[in-house]
Amino acid sequence: MTSKSESEARERGGKSMRDCTLLDWATAYARIAVGAAFLSAVASRFGVWEGKPDLHHFSGFIQYASQVLSFVPASLVPFFAYSATVLETTLGILLIAGVWLRWVALASAGLLALFGISMAVSLGAESPFDYSVFSASGAAFLLSAHAFAQKRENARPE
Repeated sequence: MTSKSESEARERGGKSMRDCTLLDWATAYARIAVGAAFLSAVASRFGVWEGKPDLHHFSGFIQYASQVLSFVPASLVPFFAYSATVLETTLGILLIAGVWLRWVALASAGLLALFGISMAVSLGAESPFDYSVFSASGAAFLLSAHAFAQKRENARPE
């Protein structure tokens, strides 16, 4: 016997809690974990985790970005630091919300891969592995691949 809310969810093309599979839970977990990691990194740049949020902390992030982007002209580092912050904030929120998941997860995977490669080039190969950057990139890529597969599967006529 199904409840009224389960029947309504199915009519809308959605799933009820009872219909959720392990894969559904795993993708939700990965989405929230990668999104929260982005937002946590941004919060750290502004001193939120230290309990003293302000804009002065961001200068420390720009210094770190100049180390990671050692191969980029110094005049461009602030642009990349601000761009990364805007991208991470936007992607983090959209991942957690589950909006435009195919493209947001793919962009997240790309951003993390670029960050990991930059870390490896500038700080050594161990650095991105110690901070699980490539693991997060792989999780985001898997999320994107799953979302694209679901879209394809839902588009097939029966």
